[in-house]
Amino acid sequence: MSRILVIDDELSIRRMLQVLLEGAGHTMISADDGSHGVHALALEKPDLLILDLGLPDLDGLEVLRRLREWSSVPVLILSARPDPADKVKALDVGADDYLTKPFDAPELLARLRALLRRVTPAEDQTVVLFMPSRQGGSDAFRKFSPLGWSSG
Repeated sequence: MSRILVIDDELSIRRMLQVLLEGAGHTMISADDGSHGVHALALEKPDLLILDLGLPDLDGLEVLRRLREWSSVPVLILSARPDPADKVKALDVGADDYLTKPFDAPELLARLRALLRRVTPAEDQTVVLFMPSRQGGSDAFRKFSPLGWSSG
């Protein structure tokens, strides 16, 4: 399914997420600190990032700031910081969602599915483009599906 990068310094969390994510059909890549995480983001180009805020070298918010300079990959913050101010700051810096530890596994998977739906088009998804005539002729519609463009 999707490639998900987890940046978290807690080995037990990474192990648990690996079981959970792989059980749901995803491939997990991991990093145990912010520096290695930023490097993995650039090299691996994951479909989604799960990011802890309390990292040993770079704060998770700094990782997020650096990431947003060049990437729009969806980011779910998974942090032990329950303060609403931390949540607001992370969302304002560029996170797409925020979940506090401890967390419920089905809720985490549901949030990941929601984030991935926004960036991964369904196989049968069709986009319709309306092109109004500028010359007084008839308006045109073009459809794009995974099979390509067609006139309509």
